[in-house]
Formats: sequence, C-alpha cells, structure tokens
Amino acid sequence: MPTFDDKRLQRPAGEAVAYQVTAGVAAVRETPAADGRLATQALHGEIVDVFREEGAFGLVQCRRDRYCGWVRMEALSAPLLQATHKVSSPGTHCYSAPDLKSAPRFLLSHGARLSVSGREGDWLHSDRGGWVHARHVAPAEKLEDDPVTVAERFLRTPYLWGGRQSLGLDCTGLTQQAFEAAGVMLPRDSDMQFDWAGADIPDWRAPNALRRGDLVFWKGHVGIMTDADHLLHANAWHMAVAVEPLESAITRIANYYAEPIGARRIDVSSERGRIPDWLSASA
Repeated sequence: MPTFDDKRLQRPAGEAVAYQVTAGVAAVRETPAADGRLATQALHGEIVDVFREEGAFGLVQCRRDRYCGWVRMEALSAPLLQATHKVSSPGTHCYSAPDLKSAPRFLLSHGARLSVSGREGDWLHSDRGGWVHARHVAPAEKLEDDPVTVAERFLRTPYLWGGRQSLGLDCTGLTQQAFEAAGVMLPRDSDMQFDWAGADIPDWRAPNALRRGDLVFWKGHVGIMTDADHLLHANAWHMAVAVEPLESAITRIANYYAEPIGARRIDVSSERGRIPDWLSASA
C-alpha cells in the first residue's frame, strides 16, 4: 500500500487555525505573492487550516484534498459555518438581494458550499455570501449518479492550470469535481489519481474494454471516457474542456508529448461516501 507521504500533501509545521473560504473562490498559490503560480483553488465554503501568515497571505492546507499553498487572508473567515447546500449548476451568481436585478457579489462555481439561513420565494440566503437562486443549488448531502454527466456540464470551459471552477479548470480539477459530486474523493494531481484511485484496467487498449466513467492517464494528464471510444478532458490543446475520439487524442498527444500510461476504473457505488486512505493518512 502507498505511504501517501507525498510532499505536496505534507502538513505544514505548527499549530493551525481553521478558516472558511468566503470569497467566490480562493486562489491557492505556490508562493505568498499575487503573481505566484496557481497550485489549486478552494471554493466558497470549503475549509482550510491556516498555519502562519506572511503579509497578506496565509499558508494553508485544504481539508478536502490536503493540498497546500498560500491564500489571501481576505478571502477567508472564521468561525466555521455548517454547509447545508451546495451549488449544483456549473455556476451561479451570489446576489446582494433576492432580486435578479440586484448587484451580484461574486460567482459561485459548481460544488461551492453554502450555509443557508433563509428563503424568500425562489431565493435562498447564504450566510457570508448573499442570495442564490434555489434552482441552482441542492442539499449538501445530495449526490449525483454519474460523474460523466457532471463533467459534461463543463464542456467548453476554458483551460486554467490549477483551476477548479466554472471560469476555468485543469484536467484533474475536472475529474475531482465530477467524482466529488458523486460522493467519491480524488486527490488533486494526475499521478496521485493514477496511483491511488480505482482499479487498473490491464487490457484497456482492447476494443470495447473501456466504458463510461473510466479514467485514461498520461504522465501529467487525465481524461474521463464518455463511452468506449470518446474522451472528455480539460486540455491545453483545445485550451478548454473538450470531447474527442480517444484514438485521435492518443495520436495527437503522442506526436508532441507521450503515449498514455494506463487506465483506471472507479466503482462509484462502493467508493461513495468513503474517506479514502490517502485523505485519512497523516503525512
């Protein structure tokens, strides 16, 4: 069994204080600088542990996937609020009043967590956020049946290295969001997903060996199959989330990068709701 001691998931030294993301999305950067490279993103309502502050930034570890980096402290608040709902549409605006003509405060992405404390007609009031239309949210405990259906909602979303939101995401941001919506947690990077998630498909290159929901991997890249022959992935060739024949993707990527390294199958029914070993492990 892997030791799950990857340095990307190593808990920073010192005591931590728990905060919640209250911006629409918080950039988690590799350095405490506004132009630091994006490592990942923490969505509204997600919890991070802050270990120390440096200027306007705090060194955090995201509880959802143990990823670490630097976040602007102005994007965080305490104490923690219990999430009652989540955004179920690809994205929705959070308004200052229960009125579609009121000023929007920020965009909420799919999977953002909300603490709903009131309702007026079709509008729900989320503490530390504002008003969100009820048809764009679902109870926090509601799970999707099919990760691919979730991934398909992001079609044509721009590619963004480190992104996990409706305005931009990368390959593993897409697979994370898709499977989490179905109740299965995946680690942040493609090598971790390949090593730690699902079961190997030894004969995946054989005709009809793949099926909807299977993950196909390259070194540094992953996509999800929509059927036996088509791959859906956030990729830097299209600079967007796109679906294409798997063999076309394999040929193109091999021409300028590398051949795929394998495929994995995740049994959603057995993994749903389970805390995976990589997430529960102490590093």
